[in-house]
Amino acid sequence: MPSFLWRLWSGLVLILLPSTLAADKESSLLQDWHDVWLFRFFLNVLGYASIIIPGYFLIGYFKRINYLETGRGICYPVIKACVFGSESKTGLLDDVSIAPRNDADSGSSARQAFKLVFCAAGLQTSYLTWGVLQERVMTRSYGASTPEEEGERFKDSQFLVFMNRILALTVSGLWCLLFKQPRHGAPMYKYSFASLSNVLSSWCQYEALKYISFPTQVLAKASKVIPVMLMSKIVSHKSYEYWEYLTAALISLGVSMFLLTSTTGKHPSTVTTFSGVVILVGYIVFDSFTSNWQDNLFKCKMSSVQMMFGVNLFSCLFTVGSLLEQGAFFDSLAFMTRHSEFAFHAVLLSVCSACGQLFIFYTIAQFGAAIFTIIMTLRQAIAILLSCFLYGHAVTMVGGFGMVVVFLALFLRVYARIRMKAGRRAPQPQVQKV
Repeated sequence: MPSFLWRLWSGLVLILLPSTLAADKESSLLQDWHDVWLFRFFLNVLGYASIIIPGYFLIGYFKRINYLETGRGICYPVIKACVFGSESKTGLLDDVSIAPRNDADSGSSARQAFKLVFCAAGLQTSYLTWGVLQERVMTRSYGASTPEEEGERFKDSQFLVFMNRILALTVSGLWCLLFKQPRHGAPMYKYSFASLSNVLSSWCQYEALKYISFPTQVLAKASKVIPVMLMSKIVSHKSYEYWEYLTAALISLGVSMFLLTSTTGKHPSTVTTFSGVVILVGYIVFDSFTSNWQDNLFKCKMSSVQMMFGVNLFSCLFTVGSLLEQGAFFDSLAFMTRHSEFAFHAVLLSVCSACGQLFIFYTIAQFGAAIFTIIMTLRQAIAILLSCFLYGHAVTMVGGFGMVVVFLALFLRVYARIRMKAGRRAPQPQVQKV
């Protein structure tokens, strides 16, 4: 009897073993594919498409049946705001009084100096902390008690994007409730275009740190002025002055010098370096589209905080939907529960991102885009130095000279823009008739 049971057990093992091995092999193959960034990118895009495509058909359906004229019921205000927006295209600022910024005299000099220091300190603190944490989360392990232990790395960039967006949505929503805003006119669905490109650019920004160094990423972000100009010509049909093309060329030269001469460090593989460059190009393209689409939306006269709320609303919808479909949402939450240090970093990362956006709006409102650009350009230079000091990135002499060329070109661009605006404001001399 025991021999019979043994033969039966052996037969069951022989029958089940191939399927077990196949399952293990399939699981291993799926994990290998999940480690490929391009595969994860397409998974995210499929998740966004599962929300965008039904929304596209719903919007088309409501427009086709002329729901604005025939619709009624409790859902009517929501559908009207999301699909059609406000009928009024003029006078959207009549419901709110916005004091224009006066560059010449908007208070005492001491008060203005204090405001400038406050804005600069807020921007530098928010985004320098954000940059250090970003590199820490994406390039270092968690849970290692000794330097010899490998620890566990967090790999899901999309979850970090969701964390940033959900807090920014909360902050902007509270701001809109506490402070009076202009009457909103644009259909809500139009924010989804900028939101999608913003989510993809943020994902590329986090993902690129797995393949390139943080200083390389910062310099590549500084060179996005070139694709922004190209995208503006395509989307908005804008024209540019000669000095704008000159500074763009200098930025390209400086970035090329840095990229071609800097050491590869811990990423010696050509494939890895190529992947990082491709992801950076994706970031620059998506981010360029975001800024240009937002410029077109601002023609509807909404406030910056309303723009922040609309874009982050769709960003949360896209990211949480994609995370739930992939089963990655609860995996990331489990990672947070296992590593309290990561949870603290992720929350602080989101706080810095949300506060930084508010400082951006306040600085531009008080001092204009030129002062803001100067502050942020200094922030990029300090961020590179801070990253090299904290994480030991090596920069060659030629690469350092390329960095200097980039930042000089950026300052030259700001200076030329200020001179041009001053020339336009200068009163024209009157010619006396003889």
